[in-house]
Order: sequence, then C-alpha cells, then structure tokens
Amino acid sequence: MNRILIAAAALAIASWSFPDSGFAADRAVKLPPPVQDAHDTAATETAVFAGGCFWGVQAVFQHTKGVLNAVSGYAGGDQRTARYELVGTGRTGHAESVQVTYDPKQVSFGTLLQIYFSVAHDPTTLNRQGPDAGPQYRSALFYRNAEQKRVAESYIAQLNAAKVFPSRIVTEVGPLTGFYPAEAYHQNYATRHPDSPYIATFDLPKIVNLKAALPQLYREQPVLVPAQP
Repeated sequence: MNRILIAAAALAIASWSFPDSGFAADRAVKLPPPVQDAHDTAATETAVFAGGCFWGVQAVFQHTKGVLNAVSGYAGGDQRTARYELVGTGRTGHAESVQVTYDPKQVSFGTLLQIYFSVAHDPTTLNRQGPDAGPQYRSALFYRNAEQKRVAESYIAQLNAAKVFPSRIVTEVGPLTGFYPAEAYHQNYATRHPDSPYIATFDLPKIVNLKAALPQLYREQPVLVPAQP
C-alpha cells in the first residue's frame, strides 16, 4: 500500500483516538548499555540493521555521532531480486535494511545496538513496524563476523532478562550474505522529504527521540549519502 496514504490515515486515527500520546511518535525505550561490546580495532567498521521502512532507520543513524555513512538497501535475499518493487512483494527473503559505516573509536557496535533497539524501531513486533507489514519489514540484524554475532545475541538476552519491553524481542540474528544498496530515490529520503506525511508521522519522531534519549550521541547535521553522478 502507498505509504503516503497509510500516513494520512494514521494521522486521522491519531488525532481521533490518541490525542495525547500520539499514534507513531512513541517515546524511546530507555535501555541499559550492553554488558558485552565489540572490541574493534579497524579504522572503520560496518553493520547492517533492518527494522521496518529503511527511511527512518537510515535517518536515525545519519544523526548519530561516529557514523560515517548510512545507506538504505536490501539484505537477506539474492542480488537478482534486490529491487524495490520485488522486495515489496514480501517473497524475496530481503528485508529493508541500512548498512552503517562507523568509526569504532567514536561509537561502538554495542552503542549502535542500543540506538537500534531503543530508538530506530520496535524489536518486539513480528514482521511489522508501524503501518508497514510483511517479512520485508522484519526486525533483523545481519552480522558480518563472530564478534558482532556474539555481542548482538548477548544484548538481546540481556534485554529480555531485564524485561525492558512488554514482550520478548523477535529480532532475527543471521549472517550477512550480501547487502545491496537501494535505488537512489530512497537515499536520504527523510532529509529530503520532511513534509511527507509518512516521514512526519513515523520517522521524524525517531530523530527527536534520539536527541532526547541519547543526547551525547546526537548530531544535528545528518551525514548524507553522496548523490550518484
């Protein structure tokens, strides 16, 4: 379904049924930092996160200090089907994902996980985020190495044990077999379309939540994907 139509309907529902709390602008969940973290020594590292529509996840990480680049794309399926119109069918195995390149001296993989679980999406909803439903919108972490796998699984166990969410985390943790950048018009979408009803309803509140919950990690000017020639 067209995301603009979904957002318009959501705005109407929010103003009628949830006048005080808001339909999509949920507050960030305050989470403890991970007990275990990665010990990265390289100058840069990458991590791939999936959590609903990639517009909002990308925007959150673009406003995170220490992030050098955040690219919207597809992970979990084959390169031949890594196209928006095919991924949208929910039958390709792909999830809308964001590949984050970061400086581990400024922000650790564990801290990125803390942002991912507390601000970027709701890790307790299965194959759904906000108005978007289907396996392409699932919560998933695609690890690049054993270290990322260890830290991700440890943090999920830590959060489940602490019962910081009303239900258990459903985030998949699986190996990254390939990341395929999305079409150019998807890149920097939240920055380029702040007045879109969908962005205003479901994504801009995430950036507000990042600034409120983790101000030491917030950057005012997002790091954007360079325009393709």
